Formats: sequence, structure tokens, C-alpha cells
Amino acid sequence: MPEHSPVPLDDVDRRIIAELTRDGRLSVTTVAENAHISRAHAYARISRLTSTGVLTKFTALVDPVKAGLKSSAYVTLKVSQHSWRELKEELRAIPEVEHIALVGGDFDVMLLVRAEDNTGLRRVIFDQLQSMAGVQDTQTFLIFEDLDNR
Repeated sequence: MPEHSPVPLDDVDRRIIAELTRDGRLSVTTVAENAHISRAHAYARISRLTSTGVLTKFTALVDPVKAGLKSSAYVTLKVSQHSWRELKEELRAIPEVEHIALVGGDFDVMLLVRAEDNTGLRRVIFDQLQSMAGVQDTQTFLIFEDLDNR
């Protein structure tokens, strides 16, 4: 199956995905019980979902404020044509950049940036992002409260 082809998912797959999305630490036994299937069936399904790339990793969600990251912002970048290829690695190297997305519209890249405070946020935006070759413009949208931080 080509890398970007969708993997066919049925209701059992969706129940398993929902359980693991809710809590990635669940045991296979608990996933099986909650999805109403046998443990062996759950194990086989999770293995298939992982090997086909539907499940890409198991991770923990961190409350940024409790972790000392009290300032967050979405930052958009307008970049010179084709420069996103070079910028990609530079952006990944900035510890405060939590998420990078190439987007269409009035800007080219959207970042989620989290810092200890507004001074740290300012440093990332002014000293790092705006000084990168290829970045033409930035726009910052402060996050006052994460409503969906589970």
C-alpha cells in the first residue's frame, strides 16, 4: 500500500483508536474489554494499526502551565518561495516550537510556540524566527487559555 494511501478502518479499529487516544497507557487487556473484543484480537488490531502507520506513536500530553510554560502563541510565517525546505530543520531545532504545519492561505507556516514567559516568547519570535533567512513576515496570536488541553 502506498505511503499516503488511507488504511481501511472499521468500527473495531475506530473504537481501539478512541481508547488509545483517550489514554495511550491502557493495557491491551483494557483496550480489548472497552472495545468488546478478545485480547488476542485487540493485540492483532493494534499491531496492524501500528505497522500500517495509522498509530504513529504513543505519547503523553503535558499541561504546559504546570510544566512551567506559561506563555503560548500561534505564530504564522510568510516565507520566500521554496525556503520552507531549509527552514524546516531550523524550526525543528527551536525547543520552544511544539508544532510546525505548512498551510495554505495568507501565510505559509503555522507554529505553536510555548515559552516560560512573555520574555521567552519574545526572544523566540524576534531573535530567532524573524532573523531566519527566508522569513518575510510573522504574525503572533497569543493564547490566553488552552480550552482543549486534556
